[in-house]
Amino acid sequence: MCAAQNSGDLFDVKKVRRLIELMKEHDLSELDLKQADNRVRIRRGGEVVAYSAPAARPAPADAAGQPAAKGSESDARLLVIKSPMVGTFYRASGPDAAPFVKVGDRIGPEKTVCIVEAMKVFNEIPAGVSGQVVAILVENGAPIEFGQPLIKVDPEA
Repeated sequence: MCAAQNSGDLFDVKKVRRLIELMKEHDLSELDLKQADNRVRIRRGGEVVAYSAPAARPAPADAAGQPAAKGSESDARLLVIKSPMVGTFYRASGPDAAPFVKVGDRIGPEKTVCIVEAMKVFNEIPAGVSGQVVAILVENGAPIEFGQPLIKVDPEA
């Protein structure tokens, strides 16, 4: 496994196939590897093999930190975390896992706030802003569009 991390692209199809073979040989149910900003998670059994792309970079301030366009003054200071891609929104890493964030949580720019699944790739979405979560605008498991508001954050709370 260390050899795969040290030589070339972790997402090379031959290397991924070799990792799957090693899992079978050693009767492993799950394998999770990281190389720089890339991550590969492979699970055997009833679940689909999942490959994870690098975490999306925080959106520029005009997208991730855009003030909400709602009417009241209190809403004017809120920042909106928007989806960087089309996919399916998940609040947690798994069905039985705790959500990444809840209303009232304090978050920083690097905090993962959700996962967006696109074509069986699970992308962790960082907040890109600091503050307190005041609203989660999307239901768990719902389809989302590029640029769709996901979470409202109060930077002054």
